[in-house]
Amino acid sequence: MGRAVHIPYSVGQDEDGIWCAHAYVGRVGCNGSGDTREEALADLRDAVVMVLEDDGAPEELTIMVDVA
Repeated sequence: MGRAVHIPYSVGQDEDGIWCAHAYVGRVGCNGSGDTREEALADLRDAVVMVLEDDGAPEELTIMVDVA
């Protein structure tokens, strides 16, 4: 079963008009860019997924629950 987790991010345009998105997954910085805000966020989402797949979820995003 999947779980949705909100990861704070920032997004804005640089001086050349390219959209840039940034987030931290634990201590790892993730970046995305694109011609539109939506493309930058999609690129960021891919970067976040890659970090989670490679490194696993950081401790602050992991919750352990014992079910008896």
